[in-house]
Formats: sequence, C-alpha cells, structure tokens
Amino acid sequence: MESTSDTQQRILDSARELIQSRSYADVGVAAICEHAGVQKGSFYHFYPSKRDLTLSVLDATYVDIKEKLVTKAFAEDIPPLARLDRFGQLAFEFQRQLHQSTGLVLGCPFGNLSNELATQDETIRIRIEQIFTNLQVVMRKVLRDAVDAGDVSKINIDATAQAMLAYFEGVMLLAKSQNNTEIVRQLMPAMSQIRIQTA
Repeated sequence: MESTSDTQQRILDSARELIQSRSYADVGVAAICEHAGVQKGSFYHFYPSKRDLTLSVLDATYVDIKEKLVTKAFAEDIPPLARLDRFGQLAFEFQRQLHQSTGLVLGCPFGNLSNELATQDETIRIRIEQIFTNLQVVMRKVLRDAVDAGDVSKINIDATAQAMLAYFEGVMLLAKSQNNTEIVRQLMPAMSQIRIQTA
C-alpha cells in the first residue's frame, strides 16, 4: 500500500514535470492528478491550491538545482573565476541532458515562472525573488574571492553578481526560444567576464 508521503511526492513530481515542460497556465489540477495517478481529493489533501503546490515545486526545484548544479559549480577546489566558467559548463550539460530526454530546451524553471507569473501572483513572485537572491549570494561570494585573490579589482560586487544572473537568465531564454543548447555552450563563457565598475 502506498504511503501518503509517496502520494504527495508523485503529485509534486508530476506538477514539476508538467509545469516545466508546458506552462503554469496550461497545467490544471486535473492534468496533474491524471499524470500522478491520484484523485483530486488526494491533491487537495496535501495542497489547498495550485499556488501552494507551485510554491512547493519552486522549493523542491531549488533544492535539486542547488545540489546538482550550484554546489558542484561553486566548490572552492578551483580559482574563483574558474568556478563561474564551471557553472556555465554544468548549466550547458544540464540543459543538454534535458534536451536529449524531452526534445526541448526547457530553460530556467525560475525564469520561466517569473516571466509568466511575476505580474499576476505576488506570493509566487516573492518566492522566485528569494531564489534569485540566494543565487546572487553565491555569485557575490565568488566575486569577493576573486577580488581577494587579485584576479579582479575595482568592481561593484553586488551589481556584477546581479548582472551575471541577468546574463544567465537571458542565455537560458534565448536557448529556449531557439530550442538550441548550443546557445548555452557558446554564450555562457562570457558570464565570467562581466564587470560592473565601482563608481
């Protein structure tokens, strides 16, 4: 007999897969339940609304990407700027693997939902903003390490981290719009060259 935690996980996994491959608006509760093989009563037992489920999807996706991409990319076993290059390479590999299994470049799940919902749902917008802030914290740490190592100087660390994140999101959007992972491979190396100078 399946446990309630298994049922909840199936709902979460189904929502994550469907929203990422399609869109938030295109995926209703009925489709999630059908994909997960559960009744609507089970859905509403765990999640009062589609918004609540989406917040859980965002949290689970962040934990997964942090483990598979961010923590590996920014491990302090290589020089700071090389970590940024490794982040770009791992992002390319991540998108390439998804493309091989789905036939689609799915882009950044956080950027996708932000583009779709940031002007419609303030609660979801705030959660995505928190995730982006967490990513900028990691980038700021790398940039401080680069300054301390003498690799860069006279940069605005906060603005540079924000610009790097914006560049990354733009690359993901462009690759998705062309369904071409080569965009990621070609453009991501330039991220580590971004510099916003101090005033």
